[in-house]
Amino acid sequence: MITATSNTRHLNPPDSTWQQHFAEAITDPAELLCALDLGSEWLAPAEAAAKLFPLRVPRSFVARMRPRDPADPLLRQVLPLGEELIETVGFGSDPIGESGYQQAPGLLRKYSSRALLVTTGACAVHCRYCFRREFPYEDQQAETGRWREAIASVAADPSIEELILSGGDPLSLSNARLNALTNSLKGIAHLNSLRLHSRNAIVLPSRIDAGFIDWVRSLPWRVTIVLHVNHAQELQGDALEALARLRTTGALLLNQSVLLRGVNDDAATLATLSRTLHTHGVLPYYLHLLDRVRGSAHFEVRESRALEIIESMTSALPGYLVPKLVREIPGAASKTMIVARA
Repeated sequence: MITATSNTRHLNPPDSTWQQHFAEAITDPAELLCALDLGSEWLAPAEAAAKLFPLRVPRSFVARMRPRDPADPLLRQVLPLGEELIETVGFGSDPIGESGYQQAPGLLRKYSSRALLVTTGACAVHCRYCFRREFPYEDQQAETGRWREAIASVAADPSIEELILSGGDPLSLSNARLNALTNSLKGIAHLNSLRLHSRNAIVLPSRIDAGFIDWVRSLPWRVTIVLHVNHAQELQGDALEALARLRTTGALLLNQSVLLRGVNDDAATLATLSRTLHTHGVLPYYLHLLDRVRGSAHFEVRESRALEIIESMTSALPGYLVPKLVREIPGAASKTMIVARA
């Protein structure tokens, strides 16, 4: 077993700030394996894969993992594996063709009536299947110095009714920076909806602090918060407390998942996730087929298998708890719904 001089499975002290939790994330594969009491045979491939896409996982997320279980569904999402180093035909650096949709620095315009602002390249966790793991953030992200141009582009385009804040993760920004951003949007008359896409809200629950709640409540638009949860095991303890705080904002809470082999690729697992989300005020929204980014081929689930899963979920659940099965196709006018062929 891998040994270390400190116990990394402790929960973060309750008086620590979310910025401290963010900074104290585990970034060393040896430390992660030690925290979960896993054998040294996992270390060399993890270190090799982490050279291409660094490991990063908050300690509170690690605390939800099962020790001594390399198949734990949360661990599989974050542990670098040797399979990531295998070049696979059809898997590349820009799987959904985002490079062709830049309207301004950090502003992507793929669909009618809405635009996406890449607010930051930072995220509390590095999911191994992330479709932006090779995204050129240094060229695209709309950090503070570049927001002016992106916001001017939104203001000049009256067809944009909704702005989506993405990243990285927009919740990697401080409350003050989020407030500065939305203050600069308030004069845009045609903007009537704001959407936030966040994984941090679940993997780093301390991020949902009083200042963030106050900021969301202050926004003048319809607000939708799209969470990213792949497995019901993620929803426990402080994550559920964060969801309770989010519910007080009045924002519409949705969830999108990615269908991942060895994580959630069966109907019972996803049905449990849908029920758990609903219990805590979140509606299932999308179930994404994998975006084929380089290094993620070992997560891919066949489309035929995905349809079988959705069919089973449809039989077991009310319709509002069955997420839409979708695939992102470059150039399409929207996400493409995957349905069984007649």
